[in-house]
Amino acid sequence: MLATLALEAGRAVSNEDLVDELWSGHAIGNSRNALQATATRLRRAIEPAMCRRGTSVLRGVNNGYLLDVSPEYVDGNTFLDLAARGAAHVQARPERSLELLQSALDLWRGPALLDAGDGLRVRGAAALFDERKLTACEDLISALLSVGDEARAIAELRQLVALYPLRERFCELLMLALYRTGRQGEALDLFRWARRRLDEELGIQPGAPLQRLHAEILAQDPALRLPTAVLPSQGEPAAVSR
Repeated sequence: MLATLALEAGRAVSNEDLVDELWSGHAIGNSRNALQATATRLRRAIEPAMCRRGTSVLRGVNNGYLLDVSPEYVDGNTFLDLAARGAAHVQARPERSLELLQSALDLWRGPALLDAGDGLRVRGAAALFDERKLTACEDLISALLSVGDEARAIAELRQLVALYPLRERFCELLMLALYRTGRQGEALDLFRWARRRLDEELGIQPGAPLQRLHAEILAQDPALRLPTAVLPSQGEPAAVSR
């Protein structure tokens, strides 16, 4: 219930929507009583820490409940804001981008909305947060490469590629970082490994950005040393993004 209301901080969520979220697919005898009991337990858990000027943070409203806090007090919203601002500075102000993106990623403590239930709102929000986290990681690595910190970028990327072997953007950035540190052979080996994984697991070939980077590394294209080389290709998504 707290997760559902926090996702809509400052806005009321109807009783019907809360019941659907909390007990989706499960029959309950008296949904209104069950919801009131859950709200009572939640108040006991959060009020000692969040009570403001004698006003309840969890308020019952007409046919619903409201978490009476500003959206910026919810870590998920703070993360999304910091990640978006960091992404906007990758090219022009990479140092500032690094600060914002690291602050965003430092908010994480584990999988998004862990143990918050199987309701559609929570599952949808968890998917959004998880995907945005991976994008923030990509942006952070791009900023590291923009400021010339290939060593840290490679260390971060080796872990990310191992965790998400089918996410081509991580492979692309690692290939670029390896090439920039004089390890062209390792970069080409990585491309062959990624191509084999994609073929074996999904029956597809690498997307256009990864194939183009492979060709540019073979040609030792001077453009790979430019700051713009870290930016993702526009309009040509990778074959797999997960």
